[in-house]
Amino acid sequence: MLGAKRFFGSLILTVALIAPVSVIAAPNPQSASLQVRVYDRDHKDYHNWDDNENQAWGRFEVENKTKPHQYSKSSRKERSEYWNWRHDNPDKH
Repeated sequence: MLGAKRFFGSLILTVALIAPVSVIAAPNPQSASLQVRVYDRDHKDYHNWDDNENQAWGRFEVENKTKPHQYSKSSRKERSEYWNWRHDNPDKH
């Protein structure tokens, strides 16, 4: 009887020590990613800035014959022009 108590006691202790390690070692969910949102002053709405928006920014630069640069480096006037263009040129999907 004493052997059974020691066995179950050891088993419970082992499970208690291993359980926190398994929680720490669990992979992080992929859905928890950084999301950048940009405010459009003229249209009073927000846009998610992602790869799709990067491609649209590139098309805007080509159509307007501007030197390639990041949206964050653009002037307020150019941002306003971009969002006007963007609302007139939505994605096709």
